[in-house]
Amino acid sequence: METNALELKAITKRFPGVLANDRVDFQLRKGEIHALLGENGAGKTTLMNIVYGLYHQDAGEILVNGAPVAIRDPNDAIRRGIGMVHQHFMLIPVFTVAENIILGTETVRHGVVLDRQTASARIRALSHQYGLDVNPDLLVHDLPVGVQQRVEIVKALYRQADVLILDEPTAVLTPQEAGDLFRIMRELTGRGVSIIFITHKLKEVLEIADRITTLRAGRVVGTVTPAETDEHKLAAMMVGREVILTVEKQPAQPAAEVLRVEHLRVLDERKVPVVNDASFTVRAGEVLGIAGVQGNGQTELVEALTGLRAATGGKITLLDQAVTNQPPRPIIERGVAHVPEDRHKHGLVLPFPISDNLVLCTYYQTPFARGWQMDYAAIDANARERIRDFDVRTPSPFIPVESLSGGNQQKVIVAREFSRPIKLLILNQPTRGLDVGSIEYIHRRVIEWRDRGCAVLLVSAELDEILSLADRIAVIYKGRILETLNAVDATREQLGLLMAGVTQTPAAQ
Repeated sequence: METNALELKAITKRFPGVLANDRVDFQLRKGEIHALLGENGAGKTTLMNIVYGLYHQDAGEILVNGAPVAIRDPNDAIRRGIGMVHQHFMLIPVFTVAENIILGTETVRHGVVLDRQTASARIRALSHQYGLDVNPDLLVHDLPVGVQQRVEIVKALYRQADVLILDEPTAVLTPQEAGDLFRIMRELTGRGVSIIFITHKLKEVLEIADRITTLRAGRVVGTVTPAETDEHKLAAMMVGREVILTVEKQPAQPAAEVLRVEHLRVLDERKVPVVNDASFTVRAGEVLGIAGVQGNGQTELVEALTGLRAATGGKITLLDQAVTNQPPRPIIERGVAHVPEDRHKHGLVLPFPISDNLVLCTYYQTPFARGWQMDYAAIDANARERIRDFDVRTPSPFIPVESLSGGNQQKVIVAREFSRPIKLLILNQPTRGLDVGSIEYIHRRVIEWRDRGCAVLLVSAELDEILSLADRIAVIYKGRILETLNAVDATREQLGLLMAGVTQTPAAQ
């Protein structure tokens, strides 16, 4: 019987108040793609962090090519042939591809001169061998997101990885780029590389994985092949109950205009225009989805709409009142809720307890304050109710929100923003990092708000999410709205091409 590339035996890991991994067994065969599924807090990330040396197990054993090993840190993992491509790329934008790839493993000539020529030649050879198409001489910040991901894969292969962990690798890719990634993954496994594929996208798992292991509450629920299962069965394995994967909704009944954006222009931190003459409207009782590959101005657009970034031109009108360049508080008080893309920067105060984070927008209002004094009993009662309603996995409302998993931090933000009277709901990547059960709940609540007459602006890199929730879809590319379509008429292929800037209109030329 062939030796496994990687084997985990009875891995156990505890944190204060949490059993993250409970005697987990996992086998990765040579040359296979093994998908790892699970809810937020199921233990997937903890398990992979143990494999990559970021955490140490309390009990259990790791075997690489059949031999027990001790992995103390990422350098140990790399020496054992284990590489990891994180969801947020670890690249330096102002460096070239080659400089990023060789960083930390530089070779020199004559003891002092960096041997760029040899490194570039090896990178070109690896790129050609695995069909990755990476030019070592280009600057990273000039590359599309899909090519940057290829750079991360080449970086792992350059360090001679034969076990590759891919964490949510398609989160920022167009459908066409995801297809290219799957081709590359098959090319890698065909040449003997073994891949652990972590994702929340069940369709992708069924398309690309050879085997699928599901974790729930830190334990292995089971391992199956795609032929033995389907999306509904996988979702039930993850959550422990039947999950409705298709959003059930009636046709929208749009009413009065709530938000109007006219010829908006916004700069990024480098003073480079990233929102260019963007115009659109959102009406009460509809969901307008903005589809686009991450990095095409969505972040700056939403920050301008919510008072977090100044616009340099154009006009924003909310409920017939100009709010261009107003600060966040008056915008919030006019009934705007905001689930931000960067939950750490704009969504939470990480050292604060969960209870305080749940009232960040309303702590100075009744019932949470009496005059200048905060009512901590009311804040406590609110926290317990929100934690229960939104299934935030925590031992207490009073622990720092930074101690929660990323998915549970997102639930805290959603619980806060969905639990007050609102006229406009602005959602930027609202389900990023969430499991299928949480996504189902949030999608249902979004449609409930729409049907109550709330206007919803949904910004998402997830085409399935856009197609499920939106009534109209505006595609953004390089800061411009290329086209707005009725959702019932839009196809994944059409949207994917528009997201890549491919259109027959002169604006895209």
